[in-house]
Amino acid sequence: MGLQSATQGVTPPIDGIFRALADPTRRRVVERLNRSPASVSELAEPFEMALPSFIEHLKVLEGCGLVQSQKAGRVRTYSLSPEPLKLAENWLAEQRALWERRLDQFDAYVMSLKESEK
Repeated sequence: MGLQSATQGVTPPIDGIFRALADPTRRRVVERLNRSPASVSELAEPFEMALPSFIEHLKVLEGCGLVQSQKAGRVRTYSLSPEPLKLAENWLAEQRALWERRLDQFDAYVMSLKESEK
């Protein structure tokens, strides 16, 4: 499904999530938002980059649904949206289960070879 969707120009949501999380700045923002919502200035404070560059990171996070923002007056506050993280977590759990099954099968095969050598 993923390959077919990509060839038809449709990008699965999980692609955007992993693309956003591939950047260390955006991962740090997500980690910070795990504690509580924060304003743009609070989020930008630990980073040594121009505010417009930092805001681009927030746009990427918001674009894939990892964060959402609210504006009150002149202050924009961001908060974490847990659903996309759950989507990524579920995908990773499926991959882990697949590889664990494969490794268990390989282990059983190796053990059967050892038994047949006796």
